[in-house]
Amino acid sequence: MSILDVDGIQFSYSGEELYQKASMRLFEGEHAVLVGPNGTGKSTLLKLLDKRIKPDAGSINWMPNKKIGYLDQYAKINPNILVKTYLYDVFLPLFEKEKEMERLYHSIAHEPEEKHEKILHWAADLHEQLLDSDFYQIKSLVGNIIHGLGLQMDILEEPIKHLSGGMRAKIILGKLLLEDADVLLLDEPTNFLDVRHIEWLSKFLNSYQKAFIVVSHHEEFLMDIAQTVFALENGQISRYKGDYLFYLTERELRLKQQEKAFTNQQKFIKKTEEFIQKNIVRATTTKRAQSRRKMLEKIERIKPPQKDKKYHFHFPMSKSTGKDVFTSVDLEIGYNEPLLEPLSMAILREEKVAITGKNGVGKSTFIKTILDIVPKLGGAYHWIDTAEIAYFAQDQKFEDGLTPFQYIHHEYQHFTKKDVMSLLANHGIDYDMATRSLNTLSGGEQTKVRLARLRHQKGNVLILDEPTNHLDVQAKEALKDALINYQGTLILVSHEKEFYQDICDYEITLYEPDTNE
Repeated sequence: MSILDVDGIQFSYSGEELYQKASMRLFEGEHAVLVGPNGTGKSTLLKLLDKRIKPDAGSINWMPNKKIGYLDQYAKINPNILVKTYLYDVFLPLFEKEKEMERLYHSIAHEPEEKHEKILHWAADLHEQLLDSDFYQIKSLVGNIIHGLGLQMDILEEPIKHLSGGMRAKIILGKLLLEDADVLLLDEPTNFLDVRHIEWLSKFLNSYQKAFIVVSHHEEFLMDIAQTVFALENGQISRYKGDYLFYLTERELRLKQQEKAFTNQQKFIKKTEEFIQKNIVRATTTKRAQSRRKMLEKIERIKPPQKDKKYHFHFPMSKSTGKDVFTSVDLEIGYNEPLLEPLSMAILREEKVAITGKNGVGKSTFIKTILDIVPKLGGAYHWIDTAEIAYFAQDQKFEDGLTPFQYIHHEYQHFTKKDVMSLLANHGIDYDMATRSLNTLSGGEQTKVRLARLRHQKGNVLILDEPTNHLDVQAKEALKDALINYQGTLILVSHEKEFYQDICDYEITLYEPDTNE
């Protein structure tokens, strides 16, 4: 039985139509993934399903009384509340029942004896409700999810404002998993998770008794969890009833069939148009030509198969540096207190280094410290005087209304309009996207625009902080090739070992200080 019916939806951003009378159905307990290249409307579709935005046409109908859980990694949260307050809010009705039960027990001391039995009955009834809701297992449940996502229980006492971007995203995901929704809508849930915690999330979802739709570009994760694949293709939502490997095989077959049907139809159309042109003016054949013209007008045109975009990422290098590009001695990083043991290291010319470590350990803080964005707490670091640094930050906020064209042109003011558009096109951003507000683009499209801005900076040191978040498979492969071919020194923060292991010469893994000493 379907719990979701999407019928003939249309939706457009700034004139660009994402869906063309698209339809889909989701069934009870179905474990589905939603795939497609960046910019096809995956995140937008989840927002439509969650009723955060409305379609321009068509309908979206959920089965009544179904609780929908939507993962919004950028949700606004009161930064001053504690993590435990945010998480336990899920169970607020149960805590209220416990409070009422305790009030009833305490009231016996000053209520007449004839009311005691009634009060005890009410309190016992509330106790039964709490037992039925597994209220006394809440701490264990919270602990399971906290540890499963790679966090420690002491994070519960931290204010939200003290969390790193990755830790904050994990807490938002954790709360959603605690809510026990009838349907989960998860947009890129593996962002900021390392391999071990992605495996935990896969097991959690595979054992989930209810339905979910997951958007992800992490192929191993998709292979582990998908029982049904929805693919956004040519403005339609195609359904593949099988796992992710079945989808890859079946999609290739369907594309070949569509290519063949499109080619045959184009030949037929061309032949018919030639006949019409030759015979429309002849008195003896004009009726036949008019008949063929009407037939062509009514024929349903087959669209050409949507081919994967080609990306041309490139990071040219300026002049070379000396041998010791970066050194640090007993460098202490953090805000009020050091996050790590003092760091002493040397990164040499043309070395490619992966900076790894669990979320919240201080990877981004380390990068910001050595770039003078965050002051050091102690020790020293030194860049060689010939270092010219190009930097890609993990997150960036854009002014409202700022377009990709304006963003690039501001950096390269000597570029002509054609130069800017060509640069963006090489990074998968077409004219329509280039003239839209950056804040309306998907996370993957924003990443591509930001990578395009690095193209002509011509540094000899490239620092990238989690550049693969939100990128589709093809873009990720193109970025990997560009970094392998990069001639300068690379410092890469990444949680995706399958991405950086073919690029980097070695890893520097950051650990929290040992508090047991």
